[in-house]
Amino acid sequence: MTVGVLLMAYGTPRNLEDVEAYFTHIRRGRRPSAEEVEDLRERYRRIGGVSPLREITEAQARGLQQVLDRRAPGRFRVYLGMKHSPPYVGEVAEAMLRDGVRRMVALVLAPHESRMIVDEYLEYAQPAFASAPDLQLRVVRSWHLNLGYLRALERRIRSALCGFPDPQATEVLFTAHSLPQRILEWNDPYPRTLRETAEELVRRTGLARWRVCYQSAGHTSFPWLGPDILQVLEELAASGCQQVLAVPVGFVADHLEVLYDLDMEAAQRAGELGLVFRRTESLNADPEFLEGLGDEVVAAARGL
Repeated sequence: MTVGVLLMAYGTPRNLEDVEAYFTHIRRGRRPSAEEVEDLRERYRRIGGVSPLREITEAQARGLQQVLDRRAPGRFRVYLGMKHSPPYVGEVAEAMLRDGVRRMVALVLAPHESRMIVDEYLEYAQPAFASAPDLQLRVVRSWHLNLGYLRALERRIRSALCGFPDPQATEVLFTAHSLPQRILEWNDPYPRTLRETAEELVRRTGLARWRVCYQSAGHTSFPWLGPDILQVLEELAASGCQQVLAVPVGFVADHLEVLYDLDMEAAQRAGELGLVFRRTESLNADPEFLEGLGDEVVAAARGL
C-alpha cells in the first residue's frame, strides 16, 4: 500500500494583490490594518515583488519524491500543503484521503520542534484525519540533527567563512524565527533543539566564536524570544568584533525572513555599525538536504 507523505510548508502570497488575504489568514481571520498590509507589501517589493518561496518549496517536494522513488519505487507519494496559502494543508489532507491514502507520514519543513509550529500545522489537517478512523499516521516532529541537513549546513558555513579576510575572527550567528516567550512556560523544546543544532555544527566545524539568536519577531504587546539579531550586532560592534556570518538554521529556503530581514535589514544595520556581514546560502533544493528528508520519511514509515 502506498505511503502518502504530507509535506507541509508555511506558504507565501503569489503576488502583491494576495498579501492582504495571506496576512489575514496568518491572523486567523482578523484583518490587518491598511498600514500593516502596505508595510508587508513594501517588504515584498523590496525583494522583487514576490517571494521565491513557493517555487522553492515545490522544487523541494519534487526532489523529495525523486529521493523516495529511487529508494523504494512506487511506495511513496509526496503531497505538498501550505499553512497560509493555497494549496492549504487541510485541503491537501482531504485530497490524500480521497486518493485512498490510509498510511501517512507528516513532515513540516521546519527542523526545530515547537508546539507553536508542528501542532499548528497538524491542527489544520485534523478535521481530515478525524474523518478517517482507519488512518495510520506518523508525524516527524523534529529533524534538527538530521545528517543531511547538518552536512548541507556545514558545507555552507565552511564556504562562507572562506570569504572573510580572517575566518577565525568571524562571529557566527545561528538564527531562527523568534516565537512568543510564553512557550517557555510549557517547556517547549524549540530553544533546546535550536541550541543542539548549533552545538553540533560547532563541533563539526570547530568554530571558536558563535552565538544563538533570533530574528523576525512579531510586533506585539507580549515579549518574544531573544536576543534579537539586531541587538546582537550592536553588542558585537561594541566589543570590537568586525566580521559576522549569519547562519539561518531555522529556515530551509529563501523567503521574506531571509531575503529581507537578514539580507536587507540586518545587513544594513551591520553596515551602519561598521561590521562586515554575510550569511550562508539557503538550503533550498540541495540534494544532500533532500536525502536527509528522505531518511526521515523512510524511518517514520517503518512504524506504520
